[in-house]
Amino acid sequence: MKKFLFVTSLLMCVALFSTYSTSAGKPFEGVITFKITYPDNKFSESQLAMFPKVLTVSIKGSKSRTDLQMSGMNTVEITDYAEKTKVALLNMMGQKYAIKQTTAEIEKEMAQSGTTTVELSSETKVIAGYTCKKAVITLNEDGVKSTFEVYYSSELGTKMTNFDNPLYKDIDGVLLEFLLKNREVNMKFTATSIEKKSLPAKDFEIPTDYVLTTQDELKSKFGGGNE
Repeated sequence: MKKFLFVTSLLMCVALFSTYSTSAGKPFEGVITFKITYPDNKFSESQLAMFPKVLTVSIKGSKSRTDLQMSGMNTVEITDYAEKTKVALLNMMGQKYAIKQTTAEIEKEMAQSGTTTVELSSETKVIAGYTCKKAVITLNEDGVKSTFEVYYSSELGTKMTNFDNPLYKDIDGVLLEFLLKNREVNMKFTATSIEKKSLPAKDFEIPTDYVLTTQDELKSKFGGGNE
């Protein structure tokens, strides 16, 4: 089921937004909204219309939550930085699943990724009211190199905000603009607003009506083995 494979791949990409932020010793609590665009895409207008256009990241204490909506499916990922675990919530036309990922599983994925180097730049850009620093990341996967430009803010968080993302793990701040590439699609995320506000704790818990499963079990259920 190609749609399922695209969404699970997308969840892995947006996982890096899960941020535990501290600014001047005081934790940031609130919501960051990102605009999603698709540069250099080869999709038709009707196909692009089905792709997500907005991502929201809610942050409270040592937990964060990313929300993404696309045609026929809502996806959520909750990260617990104290426990170093994640859970993806998938609501596919009323069928609800929770996919947990342990610390060991996260570390295994990190170990299987290519090596990265980070080149810091003196260039800055104001994004959503925050002055962001620029960095250029080079990914080396078995001799094949790719480069990524990012803008990030150290005011909103530290290096730990990217602990579970192999590409941006060495960036010392919260990413507010960057490009993600995978075999399905290129995606550019740009923060459009950052709102400080109190959030309910229940937003960062697994709902009781979600069925706990694994990614492999879900792929099997929806025929994910046939791409």
